[in-house]
Amino acid sequence: MKKTFTTKTEAETISLASQIAKIAKRGDVFALYGTLGMGKSVFARGFIQTLCQAEEVPSPTFTLVQEYDAPEYSIYHFDLYRLKSPDEVFELGFEEAVYGGVSLIEWPDKAGSWLPRDIFKVEFVPNGKNRLITISCDSQEKSNRLEKIK
Repeated sequence: MKKTFTTKTEAETISLASQIAKIAKRGDVFALYGTLGMGKSVFARGFIQTLCQAEEVPSPTFTLVQEYDAPEYSIYHFDLYRLKSPDEVFELGFEEAVYGGVSLIEWPDKAGSWLPRDIFKVEFVPNGKNRLITISCDSQEKSNRLEKIK
């Protein structure tokens, strides 16, 4: 399944992220694809704030991963941009995160073959002054949840 949304402002991107956060379940991975400045961190911040009421959600650019406690699981926000090798993900607690919590992964291509197959792929593409955010998944269970997003 694939759904595309258009956002015109950061507030609209945050609103979409909030809706997506509400369908998340333990073990979900949201792989955030897009170039610099496309809204990946804005999306992650909105997602995390919806579930954790965290006032500050800094980008994990330098720490590579930030962990947040949600009521039912931990949320892991990864920024893999600075990784030199896919194997470095294991130094970040990647395995525990992708199977035991909910993971938001910026620059997921840096994880190489360690990125799980059954994920929500979230692509950010410019469209004039707007952003097209396409969310896709392969499993029927994830598709059923994604279908609820309007």
